[in-house]
Amino acid sequence: MRKTGNLKKIGLFWCLLIACSTTLLADEVSFTAEAPQSVVANQQFKLVYTVNRESKDLRVPDMPDFDIIMGPSTSRQQSVQFINGQQTSSFKQKYTYILSAPNAGTYTIQPASISVNGKKYTSQKLTIKVLPPDKASELDNNTGSSASRTSSRIPSSKQTFIRPIFSKTKVYQQEAILLTYELYTIDNVVNIADAKFPEYNGFYTEEIELSPTRSFVLKNYDGYNYNTIVLKQILLFPQNAGEITIDGGTVDIIVRVVNNQYGNNPFAGYFDTYQDVKKRITFKPTTITVNALPKGAPSGFNGAVGQFNLKSTLSTAEVSANDAVTLKVNVSGNGNLKLLKMPEIKFPADFEVYDPKVDNNIKVSTNGMTGSKTVEYIAIPRFAGSFTVPSAQFVYFDPKEAKYKTLQTEEYTIQVSPNANKTSTAPTAPAGVNKEKVKNIGNDIRFIRNGGDAGLGSTVASFYGTDAYYMAYVIPLLVFVLVLLVLQKQARENANLVRVKNKRANKLARKRLKSAALYMKAGDKEHFYEAIVQALWGYTADKLNISLANLSKDNVQEKLLLKGATKEIVDNFVQILSDCEYARYAPIVDESFSLEKDYNKAAELIGQLENAIK
Repeated sequence: MRKTGNLKKIGLFWCLLIACSTTLLADEVSFTAEAPQSVVANQQFKLVYTVNRESKDLRVPDMPDFDIIMGPSTSRQQSVQFINGQQTSSFKQKYTYILSAPNAGTYTIQPASISVNGKKYTSQKLTIKVLPPDKASELDNNTGSSASRTSSRIPSSKQTFIRPIFSKTKVYQQEAILLTYELYTIDNVVNIADAKFPEYNGFYTEEIELSPTRSFVLKNYDGYNYNTIVLKQILLFPQNAGEITIDGGTVDIIVRVVNNQYGNNPFAGYFDTYQDVKKRITFKPTTITVNALPKGAPSGFNGAVGQFNLKSTLSTAEVSANDAVTLKVNVSGNGNLKLLKMPEIKFPADFEVYDPKVDNNIKVSTNGMTGSKTVEYIAIPRFAGSFTVPSAQFVYFDPKEAKYKTLQTEEYTIQVSPNANKTSTAPTAPAGVNKEKVKNIGNDIRFIRNGGDAGLGSTVASFYGTDAYYMAYVIPLLVFVLVLLVLQKQARENANLVRVKNKRANKLARKRLKSAALYMKAGDKEHFYEAIVQALWGYTADKLNISLANLSKDNVQEKLLLKGATKEIVDNFVQILSDCEYARYAPIVDESFSLEKDYNKAAELIGQLENAIK
């Protein structure tokens, strides 16, 4: 009886397993459509539907913009593999159509459907751009020449070239520009050997990560059809107004060409060999116009350019004394998000406020720099009462509307009650009295002891005239003299605050660099570059006697030059800052990237500034 029960349980287990497997297999059904992104009018191309299960009842949509030359032809691929004793199998069934498009334009092929195990599945829709016939091809057709000679009909300067494509060439300061480098060619390019792009001086830059699986796409340009591929995409944020020239560059490509040893022999094509040839392609400099931001910016403008939204949230409006409240300020939108300064929240003096936490959720793409930046404040009220957190302004320039806009956070009223759960309750702050005035309330009253001490007289008499009696006078006197000397020394050193800050600047910078070195060893890229930036800004703030809040690249450059630093050192300072700001938030670090290299650059720069600044 027990064996029968066990067999039933095993049978039930296998039934459940088969049912689950069937469900999983059904969920894994894939049905896709595939066709070129672009084709040439009147040229044939393939439309392929692929399904990974046994299927039937394929239904394709109407395609009035295309001529169906042939189809569908069906093919099946099935394979079984054994890897480490495990069996794996794959199955593909393909339905292939041969199409052509008579007219140039952009057309959509709607989803197809197919049935797998009685369930209907649909493919994705496809968008195909149909290009006009190539001018060279038309000339070949008119002259009766071979299509293989098409390249001879295109001027050599137009057979392979690079186009720097700007999303706009007239912008405002800090307005994003998308720069795309595209390779256009009729050659058989098999590899891109090397590329040298410009430095983009005068811009803050954010490079866009390209797909490693990108391929050549057919495009029509200046009457000719080319195979094109994107080489590089980068967002540029101009820092200065005026005419800015972006230098040219070079790209080395490897082209596979026919090594025709047989001349005009009609059978030469059967015996041709190929060789790889290196070609260097150059592209010229480009000038863009950067307009200065309009005058009359509202108070509080700190260089934010784009389209933004502002939101703030308070964790609670009612809290007990000595308990924390959290206030978050969020700026979202499209613009120079990484460069903008967040609005500063000013809490009442009776609140203890911790250093704010900054969270960046920023994406760099062809749509610009989008996302959000959030600052989180944690504040602790120390006294009971009613307190107001005033609203903060965020001012930005909208380049689309060419005007400044002002956003405000909410004004919050926080009711702070005495904390009854604490043994030492916080006193209520009287109106008009700040934290400093009442911090000792409850501790400065002492009880007066009644009555005398019967043994006091005898104790004093026995202490008088002893060594301890005289030491009680001498030791305080020595301590007083020592403290006086120390205070005098400190007073002399603190007499000149600028000199003190100047003296400690190098020491503090080296200390921050040590923390950066620890992050470097740990592989913590973001905190490494944060420490480097803090070291550089902190050093210049102390050396130039400028508060961190008032520091900017423009005024630092001017001040450093006045203090004796060379233009080369100043330019190097700005470049290292820009590189670190980029590298801090870059999603993927290039293989050539070196934390150690950037660390050494920063350390060397601080040494150069220390020697140069008067």
